[in-house]
Amino acid sequence: METDWAENRAKLPNDMIRNALGKVLDSFYSTSERDKFRTRLERNASGGTEIYISHRGMVEVYSNTQKDQTIWQPRAADPELEAEFMRRLLVKLGLPQEQAKTVVASAPAKDTARVTTTQGQTSVQLDDGFDRAWRRVGLALDRTGFTVEDRDRNQGMYFVRYVEPGSDKADGSFFGKLFGGGTGGAPLKYRVLVRSQGESTTVSVLDEKGKPDTSANAQRILKLLADDLK
Repeated sequence: METDWAENRAKLPNDMIRNALGKVLDSFYSTSERDKFRTRLERNASGGTEIYISHRGMVEVYSNTQKDQTIWQPRAADPELEAEFMRRLLVKLGLPQEQAKTVVASAPAKDTARVTTTQGQTSVQLDDGFDRAWRRVGLALDRTGFTVEDRDRNQGMYFVRYVEPGSDKADGSFFGKLFGGGTGGAPLKYRVLVRSQGESTTVSVLDEKGKPDTSANAQRILKLLADDLK
């Protein structure tokens, strides 16, 4: 489940004039930030359900020195926003306030992620066992905006799809530059392989047929994942 882009109205100035006028002039105020949230449910090996909440953000910036034109560009995901939305969801599902805070606060912090190249194949190395690496990679894919068409936990495989946006200018300015355009709107399909040995995990990108992908797009995907996993 994914929301539309929404204005972050918590960033509006809380000054005397705005407080006095209240909602009358709220429509005249605007912020330069937009947020989108994705909630994903995944059945785990023990028969339970894991809930993931990921955040994506955009910020409006000037595109020229005259400051008369603006563009939207991505900003970093906000883990605090994700934690707050998770806490609210847990409370809505019936968990007491204090227990929800404890559950969210006990979530492990991110570890390092290293990009390595061996025999021409680039991958991301994590100092995690499979279960945690699988969760972290899934969240990173959500944050970077790819559509996960399918997943096979037994094989450690995410089947992801990228479609060049047409109507969403916020996404288009980002992904158009990321992948250099020229796809004509055709979907680009990849497989993200999560393979673990003990407490060490390798994340690599395969093409649609399951073969190692050494293209520039595959390397960009791995860099995006590594940046989010750090």
